[in-house]
Parts: sequence; C-alpha cells; structure tokens
Amino acid sequence: MLDNKGFDLWADGYDEAVGLSEESNVYPFAGYKNVLGYIYEVIMEKPGAAVLDIGFGTATLTSKLYENGCEVYGQDFSARMIELAQEKMPDAKLYQGDITKGIVPELHEKKFDFIVGTYSIHHLNDEQKVEFIKELLGLLNDGGKILFGDVAFDTREKLEQCKVEEGQRWDDDEIYFVLDELQQHFPGIKYVSKSYCSGVVVIEK
Repeated sequence: MLDNKGFDLWADGYDEAVGLSEESNVYPFAGYKNVLGYIYEVIMEKPGAAVLDIGFGTATLTSKLYENGCEVYGQDFSARMIELAQEKMPDAKLYQGDITKGIVPELHEKKFDFIVGTYSIHHLNDEQKVEFIKELLGLLNDGGKILFGDVAFDTREKLEQCKVEEGQRWDDDEIYFVLDELQQHFPGIKYVSKSYCSGVVVIEK
C-alpha cells in the first residue's frame, strides 16, 4: 500500500494511470468514468451543495463540482495531491489528514449535503469502514448522502471470484466494499453497479 510519500510521487501521473485502466475496462478502474459520472449527477440535483470529498486526489471529480457552484471541502493525506487540487479549486477548503485516524477537527465544524470518496476508502479495513461511516453520518445534514465510488461487490462470493480471475493484478493491500456485510450495520445502504468490479455505495441519512 502506498503511504502519503508514495502518493506524492504518483500524483502527477495518477490521472494517466487511471485512464489506461479505465479505457481497457480492467480492474481496478473499469467503469471509473461511469462511477464518477453517477456521483456527479446525484450531487448536481442539489444546486450549491456543500460537498466533502475524502481522498480527493487530483480533484478529477471535485473540480467539476466546484466549477458548477458546489461548496467544496476535502481531506487527503498527500501534500502534492492537495497542491494539485488547490490549483484547480482556489477557494476550496482542503485539509491534510490520514483517514485511518478519522476526519480532521476543522471539518467537524461543518455539515455537508454530500460526502464522497472515490477509490480512497479501500485503504480502511472492514471494521474501520464501519466506524468511519458512522463518523461521516454525524457530519451530514438531514437527507444528506454518502457516496463511495470504488471497487465493490454485492457479496463476498463475487469478490473472491473476481480475485481469482484477476490473479496477479489483484491488490491484496486494498480492502473492498462487500455490500451484504455492511447491511447489518447500515440497513438502508444501496449499491449501484457500474462495471464487473466497481460501483457506487450509497448511504442516506
């Protein structure tokens, strides 16, 4: 797993690496544009929404929200990613912080209409995901939504099948969403599939 220094080094080539995987329709970024497009369309239904992006990277999604009038906040653990994102979104409020330690204190002072995370929450293990989602729910306005776009599966069986099929490409350091295992903690959780290995996890407050 890359640490923050690793992501700093990868930052300038990140979008290109994602694009190659997405265009080839292969794990892990198969369906990437459809994942981001779905999240964008949901958020655009609420003009001027306050959005918190967790692990925003180079702001591929968030910059489009910013350009279309959203109030953008973010947390990422890479200083270089923040630098690149801030260039695209000068007025966005972006903070450096490791999500394994939770949300930085500054962001607890705000309530959000949407909290998004695209290909970032897989750095948390299953127990950490549950606790992190509970923390995020406390930062949502009533009726707000958490939208996680990532490698994800309906069941553990489908995840294991994909792991076998991907072979050496599979990243054992990343821990992906399994919807039916999260339902016991969040009964209203939904999953919108966007490729054979990815989709959007939706949790509404």
